[in-house]
Amino acid sequence: MLRDIVKIDEDLCDGCGLCIPNCHEGALQIIDDKARLVSDLMCDGLGACLGHCPLDAITIEQREAEAYDEVKVMAEMVTKGKNVVVAHLKHLKDHDEHEFLQEGVTYLMSHQGELDLNVLDIINEVKGNNKMEHHEHKSACGCPGSQEMSFDNNDSAPQAESGHQKSELTQWPVQMHLVNPNAPYYRNSDVVIAADCVAFAMGSFHKDYLQGRSVGIACPKLDSNTEVYIEKFKQMIDDAKVNTLTVMIMEVPCCGGLIQMVQSAAEQAERKVPVKQIVVGVQGDVLAEQWI
Repeated sequence: MLRDIVKIDEDLCDGCGLCIPNCHEGALQIIDDKARLVSDLMCDGLGACLGHCPLDAITIEQREAEAYDEVKVMAEMVTKGKNVVVAHLKHLKDHDEHEFLQEGVTYLMSHQGELDLNVLDIINEVKGNNKMEHHEHKSACGCPGSQEMSFDNNDSAPQAESGHQKSELTQWPVQMHLVNPNAPYYRNSDVVIAADCVAFAMGSFHKDYLQGRSVGIACPKLDSNTEVYIEKFKQMIDDAKVNTLTVMIMEVPCCGGLIQMVQSAAEQAERKVPVKQIVVGVQGDVLAEQWI
């Protein structure tokens, strides 16, 4: 995939090593007396190391590189102690990389029993005065998908019996930045790729669409680094050998990006699988359903 990544001019680099501690992701090492980029996966392309090179030997270029992997970065960070983990997460926060930030926090929370770190202290230190729990995204002016609406659902139609309703979810995680496209629950399965809002708009989502299927959720408007999604969908098709892909999007225009990503992956994949598109209205009704 094409993305921003560090470039080192070996003729200028004198191997001083000042850039190394400032690459919190561990992508740089001194090898043969020169700074080297040792992993595309670890370089986030944000350039925290640039200002620490006294010879200006480090720049950012855009080139084909492996997708940045926050989970692999965090696995490396936690071995270096609390201060490095905090610096890394603050680095992501300062650059508004909220998706990667959430992936990092999720990693810490899910592994806290294995780590010799106080995870809650780290999270609170990274938060500072700004809560990390929910990042507010500003809507583009005039976007139809951001138009405020309220619905009158106080009709006289009989409602479903109250009480606990069985969840049909068969896996975790579900967010596309967090899922492994080769996970066992995707192999030879029918998969639903749903826009985030679908499950909230559609009351029968679990019963009618999630039952017996694996799932991945995403927001094509607000998620960052969505190029990674295309590669993950492609891996689901070619490597996990999914049976079908059902893409569920909302009727708002910005949701169309999700079907475009799946279509792009399907075109690039070596295998061919049936892909169904379902468009859901903001009040939960199905507006369109077709194989594409």
